[in-house]
Amino acid sequence: MPDLHTRVDLAPDFGADVVPEGLSAMARGMVSSSILTIAWEIRALRDRGVPVADMTVGDFSPREFPIPERLRDLVVEELRAGATNYPPPAGEPDLRAAVREHVRRTQGMDWPEDGITIVSGGRPALYSAYRLLTDPGDAVLYPAPSWNNHNYAQIQGLRPIVVPTSPADAFQPTVDLLRPHLGEARLLVLNTPQNPSGGVMPRDEVEAFGRMLVEENHRRLAAGEKPLFLLYDQIYRSLVFSGHVHYSPVELVPECAPWVVHTDGISKGFCATGLRCGWMFAAPAVARKAAALLTHVGAWAPKPVQRATARWLGDAAAVDAWTEDVVGRVRERLDPLHAGLLALREEGLPVDCIAPQGAIYLSVRFAVEGWRTADGVELRGSESVRRWLLENAAFAVVPFSAFGVPTELEHGWVRVSVGAVSVAEVQAALPRLRDALLTLRPPAT
Repeated sequence: MPDLHTRVDLAPDFGADVVPEGLSAMARGMVSSSILTIAWEIRALRDRGVPVADMTVGDFSPREFPIPERLRDLVVEELRAGATNYPPPAGEPDLRAAVREHVRRTQGMDWPEDGITIVSGGRPALYSAYRLLTDPGDAVLYPAPSWNNHNYAQIQGLRPIVVPTSPADAFQPTVDLLRPHLGEARLLVLNTPQNPSGGVMPRDEVEAFGRMLVEENHRRLAAGEKPLFLLYDQIYRSLVFSGHVHYSPVELVPECAPWVVHTDGISKGFCATGLRCGWMFAAPAVARKAAALLTHVGAWAPKPVQRATARWLGDAAAVDAWTEDVVGRVRERLDPLHAGLLALREEGLPVDCIAPQGAIYLSVRFAVEGWRTADGVELRGSESVRRWLLENAAFAVVPFSAFGVPTELEHGWVRVSVGAVSVAEVQAALPRLRDALLTLRPPAT
């Protein structure tokens, strides 16, 4: 067959001299993920044979945390049955019904099915809430550290009100901390269990936020002002450890329900980040708009995954057994890591951390600002500390600056994730970390 096409060779970065000036203001201001940049450095070290403990990604290695076997088999069954076309805009009816029952069973809230929209993971639910509930120029209120809010605020053209939190509260915000800023905001964003800290908000604070939301919106209704919405990200809801319980404000203060938008899904609780299936449940007026918006974006969860998830959630005994097992496997990694870091602290090394509460994360502090390396280089700023840990201890972490914390307020805190490491890798990382820290010299007094 004759070749009818002329070969065109394009330079690797063609258009770099003319395209950027044509980008929108939003695109010009958008920044790429710092975590992905770190990932490339880790890959380069591993290519050289360095056994890096990659504790940066908020994901699950399928080797260490495969999805439930039954869920996998159900996805395959649905593919073989031909479930490969578009799903309904709001989601498969069976899955919406299954989510409704799952929420009722696990959180005690009988949510109307018309208030449930199925989406392709947690991110589209968060993004659509930002798009639906705010206008450019509005203010969004959220704590720091927190995951990705600074990026969503920039994309939507919002004015961020960022309130630093304290390690004394496991970096979870309190009502007293956020209340002074409430009147300015159109959207309040909370996440528990939290990424990046792993902190779980206590029941009394969740209830206080619900009451505060009711009070503020009654005031606004009387004044003819637009309401305040709470975007409540509970994607790690099921990964909670003994001594801690996850609550929704609607469980504790039902009157706040009209103004609460929940986001959840299978990504974290079932180690299924790549299957892209999540849900938003909110007032039906919000949920219907989310379905319409995501129809234009095409951000549906894949039909075979939706159908399989509906069948999986319907087996309550299997879901509960899985949850108990996966929490145990996460703790097999977090608990010895926490204990090992505390042992380093007891030895007098500049390390601190917060006891595991939930999710797959540990908040760890390396208080080495101003210390000098073996070759006399002074560590200045979180980026230099992060790079030093990676290159000298093969210990890969993410500084809190990646989660909206100003560098001057970081004080050495980083996120450590165990979703992509084995128990053996955790055990092997601690001696390397100790040996590296012992080479540092503190500042002269």
